[in-house]
Amino acid sequence: MDSPAENKRSAVLALALLGALLVGSLVVLTVFNGEDEPADDAKPKASATRGAGTGAATGTGAGPAAGAATPQSGSAAGVPLIVQPADLANAHRAMVDYMAGLNTFKYTDNTASWAPRLLALTDGGETMKKLTVLPTDKAWATCQQAKCSSAGRAAVRRDALIADELTRGSGQAISSVVEVTATRSGDGRKTETETNTWLVSARKSGGTWQVNGFDIYGLGNVGAPEPKGG
Repeated sequence: MDSPAENKRSAVLALALLGALLVGSLVVLTVFNGEDEPADDAKPKASATRGAGTGAATGTGAGPAAGAATPQSGSAAGVPLIVQPADLANAHRAMVDYMAGLNTFKYTDNTASWAPRLLALTDGGETMKKLTVLPTDKAWATCQQAKCSSAGRAAVRRDALIADELTRGSGQAISSVVEVTATRSGDGRKTETETNTWLVSARKSGGTWQVNGFDIYGLGNVGAPEPKGG
C-alpha cells in the first residue's frame, strides 16, 4: 500500500502534467488562430484586388464601353450617306466659285458679258438672275468714275443642312455657311476690304450642283455688293 508521501507526490505530478497539457493546448490554439486570421483576412483582400483590376479593364474600360459602342457603330456603318464626300466637295466648289465671282468685277464689265459665267453655276431661275448682277445706279457710276475693281475670295466654313427630299422627289440639297471677302480698289489704290458671311444653298440637278439661293448670314448688305468709290 502506497505511503501518504508517495500519494501526495503522485497527485502533484498529475497536477503538473495536467497544467503542462493545458498550457500546451493554449499555445497550440493561439498559434493556429494567429495564422488562420491573416490568411482569412488576405483572401478577401486578394479577391478585392482582383475584382478592382477586372472592373477597371472591362467595366470602366474596354468591357461595357466596347459592348455598348459596337451596335451603334454597326448601325451607323449600315446607313448610307445622304451626300457622298465627292458630291459634297462639288457642291462646295459651286458655292465658292459663285460667291467669289459675284464679288469679282471691274468698271469695264457689263452684265451681258459678266453674268453668264456665274449663272452657269446656278439653276438659272428668275431669283438667281435678279441676284447675279453688277452694282447699279450711283454705285456703278462711282465705280466707273474711280476705275474701280473688286476681287472676291470665298470659303465654306461649315454645312448647315444636308438633305435628300425623297418624298417630294426634289433630290439632294445642301445649305452651307460661306465666308466671302471682297477687296476693292479705285484709282489704282486699295480702298476697302469687306468680309460677309452668307448662307448659300445648292441643289443637285442632272448630276450637277447648282446654286439656287443665298442670304446674308452675318453683317453686310444683302444681295450683290455695291462698292463705294474711293
